[in-house]
Amino acid sequence: MAIGLVTLVVVTVVSLWFYANYIFDEDAARALTARKKPVSTEIISLRIYPIKSCRGIEVQDTKLHRTGLDLDRQWMFVDAKTRQFLTIRSDPTMTLIDTGLSGDGKGKWTELHVSIHNTDKHVKIPCYPTSEWLEQNTKLTKVEIWGQETDGWEYSAEINAIFSEYFKKPVALIYKGPTPRIAGGNATPDLYGKEQQHHFADLMSIQIASEASLADLNSRLEAAGHDQLTIERFRPNIIVKGTSAWDEDSWKKVSIRTTDHAREAIWRTNLDVLCHCARCQVPNVNPDTAEKHAHEPWDTLMKFRRIDQGGVAKYKPCFGMLCVPTSENPIAVGAALEVVERTEKHLYNTSRFEDL
Repeated sequence: MAIGLVTLVVVTVVSLWFYANYIFDEDAARALTARKKPVSTEIISLRIYPIKSCRGIEVQDTKLHRTGLDLDRQWMFVDAKTRQFLTIRSDPTMTLIDTGLSGDGKGKWTELHVSIHNTDKHVKIPCYPTSEWLEQNTKLTKVEIWGQETDGWEYSAEINAIFSEYFKKPVALIYKGPTPRIAGGNATPDLYGKEQQHHFADLMSIQIASEASLADLNSRLEAAGHDQLTIERFRPNIIVKGTSAWDEDSWKKVSIRTTDHAREAIWRTNLDVLCHCARCQVPNVNPDTAEKHAHEPWDTLMKFRRIDQGGVAKYKPCFGMLCVPTSENPIAVGAALEVVERTEKHLYNTSRFEDL
């Protein structure tokens, strides 16, 4: 018995010595630990805006395509005569056009509901119209957005009637046509290095915003005697909890890890963070009333968020980051967002991604 115990002790000591000196590589272990990226934050909200400049929808899960979140800015309104896109910048009442989704009861969206706030006027259209449906119910036409021509499927006069009445002029609801629309700003091929397609978003398909940054802004607004704001004012797609205010300013690449318990799968989706989001005065518009405040939050943001010297951003405050997806997968609220790379070289509409 004693001999067996002594043997066990000797074997254990020799094994530990051999492991420490010949198997365990301290430098390799340290390098392995360093490669593990800490989880920076988590997604606390996902928002899509099916019709450009109209009211958005909060969803619990969706799919991130290379063109953006599923159903996001797939539609827009145009002036029926000039063919120019309509925007909340010139008509804040667009925020009173509500959107909603209904499904087949099996987890798939089937219809987009579009209605005028606080009225019974509404229409329903397919979320994913087939080519046959489009041929029968719409016409392919040319429209203009930010000085660039693209194509779109124009809905019938019957569907457009309530919206023309609301805008007090002839307008048309447009569904993005088949011709690719190439992203702009820092996502142009000259700056990004390749073509990136999207739908009717201004420059690129995804905006990420931070709850921690909004909290910092709200604390400044409250200290100056102004009301706090909801994140909806900034119309982001992905809202993260945030580790600290404005941490997102230095993001270059991020990765979203979504655990799908039902499918026993883990989805990893990557995005390139191309630039700060230089803001116009859309956040001054109250999405519940369409009233535009004369000063806030623009004035407060101008005091401390003019952080980008690239292009027009020199004269504007920044809130949120503009991104393009580099992979496609399902994502959901509660997913972890990891910062893969950082940079201090973001310049709006100026810096090449490879130089960041």
